[in-house]
Amino acid sequence: MNAPSDFMQFINPDRFPAPRGYNNGVLVRPGALLFVAGQIGWNTAGCLVGSRLADQFDQALANVLAVVEQAGGVPGSLAKLTVYVTDRLEYISERREIGERYRLRVGRHYPAMALVEVRALLEPGAKVEIEAVAIIEDVG
Repeated sequence: MNAPSDFMQFINPDRFPAPRGYNNGVLVRPGALLFVAGQIGWNTAGCLVGSRLADQFDQALANVLAVVEQAGGVPGSLAKLTVYVTDRLEYISERREIGERYRLRVGRHYPAMALVEVRALLEPGAKVEIEAVAIIEDVG
């Protein structure tokens, strides 16, 4: 069997805080599947962008897209998103703004999606975490 390094490339954008115990993305070749680790709404300094769910969602999605782009993909490369929220009622109350922000970043490309309410996320204050699977065109 091939060693993981023969078919997997770990994707960690330089502008992100260094990951500890995980990678932000795993690009699999051949097949060019990219698995993006759960991203929360923190900025390049590793600080949450605010306390509003819509703001955190926007930043978490931007972080997902940064991993996809680092691997050579585009927003339309997204095949699946799983969105974890700590309060589904807050999500429902802000869903119009969340949808607007999604379309600004991804357009009208809608991959398979799931929304899951969880009791808490690992990072204190985080209200949303987004993980993704993307298909990256294999140019190599």
